[in-house]
Amino acid sequence: MKQLALVILVVLAAASIAMAAPYGADVLGAHNGYGRGCVMCHTPHSGSLGNGVGASSDKQNGMYALWGQDLTPLFAQTFDFSGDGKAKYPVTLPANGAITSAHDANTVILFCLSCHDGVLTKVGMMGGQTVETLPIVGGTAPTLLAKAAPTGGAAYNNDHPVGGYAIVQCGGGYNWDCAGGNTAPISMTGTASAAYIINNPSSFWNTGTTNGINVSLASFTNTGAVTAVTCTTCHDQHSMTVWANNNGNYNTMFFVKGQYTPTTGGNSVAQFCRNCHGGESNEMHGLLNVPTV
Repeated sequence: MKQLALVILVVLAAASIAMAAPYGADVLGAHNGYGRGCVMCHTPHSGSLGNGVGASSDKQNGMYALWGQDLTPLFAQTFDFSGDGKAKYPVTLPANGAITSAHDANTVILFCLSCHDGVLTKVGMMGGQTVETLPIVGGTAPTLLAKAAPTGGAAYNNDHPVGGYAIVQCGGGYNWDCAGGNTAPISMTGTASAAYIINNPSSFWNTGTTNGINVSLASFTNTGAVTAVTCTTCHDQHSMTVWANNNGNYNTMFFVKGQYTPTTGGNSVAQFCRNCHGGESNEMHGLLNVPTV
């Protein structure tokens, strides 16, 4: 009887865990598409047409990254990110037939917006809100970012800038000690920036060596800047709950590339933002003993 009771208890516990994670425990998380998996974004045959979306006018349908979402509404569109009408961070997406690489920074933005635009693109299976509840404050956050445009504003005016103008600067107010300025990959070799790396092992700058080399910033050829921000600078679209670098695995949320565990009184979220906003970091102010979690 005791064995039967134990079996029932184990079954109930497993069921409760399954109910608590409706989007599954797979590292893809929400991008697992309710079990549809990788083919939600990458279609092994016939590109977006194989997914039942898209138009035959797409000259490169599915040719790059086997992309299975409709890109045609977004081709050659220009968006202004984090602007006040002055086009501070404009991004012009590739034109139809002009994609040259799935890893081109503007193409990455194009691919991401084909699911997350919400105005010009077909929503598909997306619900428009995060499946994860926001820690501390509760509720959810929008995943169709253009839906959150300010009154009288344009889509993405209130979103973090990306593109060739969203550079991570060396020296000055940002205070990173960089080799090569904005024309070469950043090498975090200076005293203050090295302190940040040592103190924050989950940083996306951190390659597991004392002098970590940038592996997150993107190359943009249309503006001449090579150390700039794209969507995948801050997000790993293939891992929702775990960030892994050469130092180990770290808990995260919302596909964030770094330890991201918001808790009352915690510090991991601020530390993540300081990956690029170094001038506001504890380390740059000589505080080396502040917890990073």
